[in-house]
Amino acid sequence: MIPPRQLKVMLAITPRAREMLDSFMAKVEEEGNGDDLALRVEIIGRGAKGFQYDLQFVGSDGGQDDDFINDVDGMTVRIASRSVQYIDGTTLDWGETLMGGGFTFDNPNPLWVDELSQKVAAIIDEEVNPAVASHGGVVELIGVDENKAIIAFGGGCQGCGMADVTLKQGVEVMIKDKIPEILEVIDTTDHAAGTNPFY
Repeated sequence: MIPPRQLKVMLAITPRAREMLDSFMAKVEEEGNGDDLALRVEIIGRGAKGFQYDLQFVGSDGGQDDDFINDVDGMTVRIASRSVQYIDGTTLDWGETLMGGGFTFDNPNPLWVDELSQKVAAIIDEEVNPAVASHGGVVELIGVDENKAIIAFGGGCQGCGMADVTLKQGVEVMIKDKIPEILEVIDTTDHAAGTNPFY
């Protein structure tokens, strides 16, 4: 196993959020589901309201080998490697609403920090999504890895029998035509979890 990479603290946790995290961690430990627990943070998507996050407690054998490790005021925090550059300077808080409470992130970072990702995101927003909207579909950029654009289908495109055709003859063509640096578009969608009338 590759030892996790160490990183200077880049995520702040407010006292209220820490209180709630400690409470949730204690419950996990009481249920016998935790051993040497760490909080794992990952950005799993982007939307109109900004980043979408996944927060979970993982044991000593949890997380990914390439996670970055932080010590935030005595709490071990693992940050998914692909999310690191988008977490820097972020504050995790807890807020109460009429519907209950929940964790919130105050993140000052742009949705995409590199120029290539910005270009791909713009093509998806301006050309790809209007094209798949007629089927109630949506395409989201997950990230760019060197010359590969990694996407996920949602809405009417998730679980559609024509998703591969849409990918190869539609999405990939649109992106590669405008951005020659991109040589491949990879679909990471769990199509088995989708329901679609066109399937």
